Amino acid sequence: MQSAFSPRLMLRLLFQPNIVFKELAELEPSSIAVFFKVALWFGVLPPLFAYIGASKFGWRLGTVEPLSLQKEILLSISVAYFIALLFGFISAAIVSRWMANTYGARQSLGIHFAMITVVGAPIAVGSIVHLYPNVFINVLVLIPALLWSMYLLYRGLPIVLHTTPERGMLMSSSLIGYLLVAFVSLLGITVFLWINGIGPLMGV
Repeated sequence: MQSAFSPRLMLRLLFQPNIVFKELAELEPSSIAVFFKVALWFGVLPPLFAYIGASKFGWRLGTVEPLSLQKEILLSISVAYFIALLFGFISAAIVSRWMANTYGARQSLGIHFAMITVVGAPIAVGSIVHLYPNVFINVLVLIPALLWSMYLLYRGLPIVLHTTPERGMLMSSSLIGYLLVAFVSLLGITVFLWINGIGPLMGV
């Protein structure tokens, strides 16, 4: 059995997801290897694209003038974006591993890191649309990417984690529930901090 998680699996994810899942099901990857070889770089892409796009074009919110921010503010927002993605990835993998005992799934942290990385790949790749930060265009691209990630989670989790389709569906739904709660909580914390003057000033 192979012990390395190869980034080349990502290249076939769009056209051969079932084959990728079957290959992952045979792996025992190291969580450190998955994180530093693949997941970390996927996490860098969205904030990097957002920084480049916002620096060049400014954020476009409908028909109003583009919102341009100072480079220092954009950098701080991009770093916060990266930290939020990093927290979401690591916490999702840990929660998934915690759920594994309940749903009779594999409990190796490395395979949960690999699973979350594969599921998040469409969103990471789709974030290239941040290079032109128009809200409408970003929503138009990222919603299908999000739906594709959800499909991959429901389709791949029972295969990769060696559990039944029924348990896999329940586990996937629980994991999505956690991510939704975490996302809404993060938005609430962000709004609270900015209202109270903690955060970058929205200057032009």
